[in-house]
Amino acid sequence: MLSALPKACCRSCSVQTIDATDRAILSILSREARIPMKSLAGRIGLSRSATAERVARLEKTGLIRGYRADIGQLEEGQIEAFLMVTLKRTPSLGVLDRLAGFSSVRRVSSVSGQLDLVVEVRVASINALNELRNDVAQLENVEDLTTSIVLRREIERS
Repeated sequence: MLSALPKACCRSCSVQTIDATDRAILSILSREARIPMKSLAGRIGLSRSATAERVARLEKTGLIRGYRADIGQLEEGQIEAFLMVTLKRTPSLGVLDRLAGFSSVRRVSSVSGQLDLVVEVRVASINALNELRNDVAQLENVEDLTTSIVLRREIERS
């Protein structure tokens, strides 16, 4: 994951080199955003003030864009899934209109490639998911439908 970090950042047109200590800070904060500065400093081997200066610089350059609470699923019994839809022909406004009518449909995205639509849904049970799948599969112009149930959201931003 750390190899995906940029070698440099140039938000304000001045190139800032990211060293191993910065990478360690970013790695720790990506997993533990609420870690106390004293604990972070101890883990990377710097003083609290030096660590705070580095964190402030990483925030200023835009490498740290914010801190957030990772909230788990609030409602028990809710199942989220992706329905990957291949259409017989595109565009298909009729299918989109029908999908908009399902209260469990949260988002529909037209995508490139072999699929045509990715439909994000939230239902109360596996039975409700199966019923929704059947309803969507029977829509005119739907050629194929594949379902993936969300086991856990690893990263979610708004």
